[in-house]
Amino acid sequence: MQLRFTKMHGLGNDFVVIDAIRQAVTLAPDQVRFLADRHFGVGCDQVLVVERPTRPGADFRYRIFNPDGGEVGACGNGARCFARFVHERGLTRKRTLVLETLGGDIHTTLLEDGRVQVDMGMPRFEPAAIPFRAPASAPLYTLEVGGETLELSVLALGNPHAVLLVDDVERAPVKRLGPLLEHHERFPERVNVGFLQVVDRHHGRLRVHERGAGETLACGSGACAAAVAGMRRGLFEAEVTLTLPGGDLTIAWPGEGHSVIMTGPATFVFEGSVEL
Repeated sequence: MQLRFTKMHGLGNDFVVIDAIRQAVTLAPDQVRFLADRHFGVGCDQVLVVERPTRPGADFRYRIFNPDGGEVGACGNGARCFARFVHERGLTRKRTLVLETLGGDIHTTLLEDGRVQVDMGMPRFEPAAIPFRAPASAPLYTLEVGGETLELSVLALGNPHAVLLVDDVERAPVKRLGPLLEHHERFPERVNVGFLQVVDRHHGRLRVHERGAGETLACGSGACAAAVAGMRRGLFEAEVTLTLPGGDLTIAWPGEGHSVIMTGPATFVFEGSVEL
């Protein structure tokens, strides 16, 4: 099968975007792994597939696959790229879209300056909804990891997220603690892990270990989760700029019962085709 694709990125978080509306596409996990492979395939953090919606009210079905071949429920950086892709490739003229995902609906708005605003939905804090093994919801949880006792915020925002405060994000043990937390027994579906440094009430720095992918240059849902965790702890105002290795994202959250709004760029890199 000859597959046409577009390479895009959001702050260096890079994607292979596949139009499954104008071409017939069915991807097996081994094909996703091949596409994501940076040595033998195209290379990306995630594969995004554009499909027709399966229900009324949605404009498109937005599918997200990690490099290990598994499908996940949310990717904020990918949502921005998806929104630019369908608009600029003529699949829609609408600037505001409802995207159907495995983790629920995502609302996107393409701004006049080319940036994309994403309504990531409301964060969930109940352990069963994350999922996370805990007797009750709490602002912070204590976990034993690799011989250390860590204090974490845990929440769901399309995907499960754990957020750990650090003094210096550059020196944070992302490579060591990221995989240990991802596979911790209290996260039955694994977890994305954010290492957050609070600079001031309007600015933070963040690195994210993504489940099934490892550390990436940017993680949109991870940035939203880190911002919410900081706001719940009284460390940030209701709007904050987070600096990730790939660049800045603006995150706004009025508080519980409200959606998280993320704003950032989406960039085209190149187009190509590959034999699967």
